Amino acid sequence: MAESLRGELRQNEPMARHCSWRAGGAVARAFFPADLADLAVFLQRLRRDEPLLLVGLGSNLLVRDGGFDGTAIFTHGALDRLRREADGSFYAEAGVASPKLARFVGNQACAGAEFLAGIPGTVGGALAMNAGCHGGETWRCVDRVLMLTRDGGQIVRVAGDFAIGYRHVGLKHASDEIFAGAWFRFPAGDAVAARAHLRELLERRIATQPLQSPNAGSVFRNPQGDHAARLIEAAGFKGTQIDGAQVSEKHANFIVNPKGRATASAIEMLVGRVQAEVAEKFGVHLVREVRILGEAGSQSGKHGESV
Repeated sequence: MAESLRGELRQNEPMARHCSWRAGGAVARAFFPADLADLAVFLQRLRRDEPLLLVGLGSNLLVRDGGFDGTAIFTHGALDRLRREADGSFYAEAGVASPKLARFVGNQACAGAEFLAGIPGTVGGALAMNAGCHGGETWRCVDRVLMLTRDGGQIVRVAGDFAIGYRHVGLKHASDEIFAGAWFRFPAGDAVAARAHLRELLERRIATQPLQSPNAGSVFRNPQGDHAARLIEAAGFKGTQIDGAQVSEKHANFIVNPKGRATASAIEMLVGRVQAEVAEKFGVHLVREVRILGEAGSQSGKHGESV
């Protein structure tokens, strides 16, 4: 007898409930797995050409108002195993929040994971985009990763299997796999000092970022040798609004939805205006750090990206 699914499958799930911008259209299907084994069974049964969207905390994602005609898989709260291995490495599944991993590592008297506390997403998202802040980057700490194939199989890969860059990671040889977890290594340190450093970084984040309003973190990558926030502010865009979407007064590389009324279209329009003005005034093309996908109109899209 085929193994039964233990997770929950929903139809036409509004993504405004799951994205930190609190805006966006619906996904045609949404699966909330019970755990990694349950997700593997689900993938085995899924049509091989089904568009997939991996969602952690939805902190760098915007689904257009017309929605996404595919299946979204929600990892947070499901792929949540976190442990210290006998060899000293730290294993975290893709749905573990990055700040949780940072605290766990610090409490184990290891150093170097504190930067993860400033990443408002999950381990899976951090792996997929080589997330980083405060001078740290995810893949500098990765020992190996666990990948899940579309037929539910598991593969352990090392960094050499990937092309790793600034806010971008991809398999060197095309393969339809998703990040299921990773083993990280951090040097020995002082638990008290690690916790103090972590608190310092969190206080700096609270002081400099508009965390009180719905946002998706940094919207643009920093150009080489410069900062996106400086360019946006120099272009006179701080505080600029379009239909409820606003360039933050606190940090110009954040677009906020302060009243929770902005549509995905309004947010994307403001993103485009910022890009156009910075390009015109400074000759710099700002590259989006956030993922925008789906259909802008009433018809659902057929394409997607891993988040």
